[in-house]
Amino acid sequence: MKKEVKTSIDGLEPGMFVSSLDRPWIKTPFPLEGILIQSRDDIERLRRYCSYVYVDVEQGSSPAARYWILADTPTRTTLFGEETDPALERARRRAREEYSSLRRTTYHTVETLSIEVESARGVSATVARGYKELVQDLERGRKINLGVVKDGISDMVESINRNPAAMMWIVQMKKLDEYTYSRALGTSVWCATFGRHLGLEVNSINQLALGGLLLDLGKSRLPENLLNKRGDLTPQELQTIQDHVDQSVRILAADNENRSGEKFDINVLQMVATHHERFDGGGYPQGMKNDDIPIFGRIAGIVDSYDAMTSERPYRQARPLSPHEAIAELYDLRDHKFQAELVEQFIQTVGLYPTGSLVELNSGQVGAVVEINGLRRLQPTVMLLLDENKEPYPEFKHLDLSTRDSLRVERGLEPGAYGINMQELFL
Repeated sequence: MKKEVKTSIDGLEPGMFVSSLDRPWIKTPFPLEGILIQSRDDIERLRRYCSYVYVDVEQGSSPAARYWILADTPTRTTLFGEETDPALERARRRAREEYSSLRRTTYHTVETLSIEVESARGVSATVARGYKELVQDLERGRKINLGVVKDGISDMVESINRNPAAMMWIVQMKKLDEYTYSRALGTSVWCATFGRHLGLEVNSINQLALGGLLLDLGKSRLPENLLNKRGDLTPQELQTIQDHVDQSVRILAADNENRSGEKFDINVLQMVATHHERFDGGGYPQGMKNDDIPIFGRIAGIVDSYDAMTSERPYRQARPLSPHEAIAELYDLRDHKFQAELVEQFIQTVGLYPTGSLVELNSGQVGAVVEINGLRRLQPTVMLLLDENKEPYPEFKHLDLSTRDSLRVERGLEPGAYGINMQELFL
């Protein structure tokens, strides 16, 4: 159990560890994992955003008692200060411990974006073709061969491990392509990129990528008019839609039975079966909660929700959320629908302004994010498209905002803002 003291900013000193703020981390430029105060400058930066903070007295020194704010208890039983019953806290602690055990290695970017993006373009096309072949075989009542996507998945993971920004860029550019295939590819790429960030071994990242691609395979067995229906679904129609999870599991189980050699890893099957379960028990089909949900299912739930929020859907009247809006919504759902630690790590994976998203700088310039900077989340590398007067640049140029202290992202923009068509520009 983490022990924290609520203190005014005046009570802070170098050597203290700030573990929570008086506002969401995501609305500040500070790292989600907390701040070890190293200088007075760190304190003054906190003062610009916060009136008070929480100091973890087990990770650093404690503020003097005269600075404590005693309006609520200094010892909190959860990561975000909510009182819980002991059984629930034990379940969430087990989930946190399982998450903490994931890291096995650390990956480094070894290829430039400009070079890797060409490889990523070819690999993404191969995976999409393989997935389309699977869906068409299912629709025609044929037996499927999942081997048509496995080699492509391995190549995709290798590309992501070399430089994840390339595949993320390709996926974002294809958002308006055929919905079924772009969604499957996007979910697969995000799952693999998330696994890389978490430090999973390559075999586990391959499992995540394959599971992400196959999450909604069962929808190929549902009526097309239902999948494309506009407006509200009846309770019976909603149940039919939710049955796609069972259909997906049946397809994969049947493929396993047809295999004379290597079988599908249990992690992939569990991931597909549980990606709509939710941390608070409000998901389907089984209503599982907390650490009862396999961790690959918890990961897939976050990724699938993010990609759905940011994708154009045939049956949705409202516009898709911008990447920044989707990240903010996921953050609000932490520790309720999704495990808090995994949400925070996913945000660090994609950035507050993910690769491929449009942003406006505090200078008025507009650009597309091409690479995120995990340590300085408001200062990614951008490709400048429009100048301060919203006039197009004759040539697009890359700018690493982390090297320009005076420049930062002011706000995220909706797709198509200022008449920018990313697909026409970059595909």
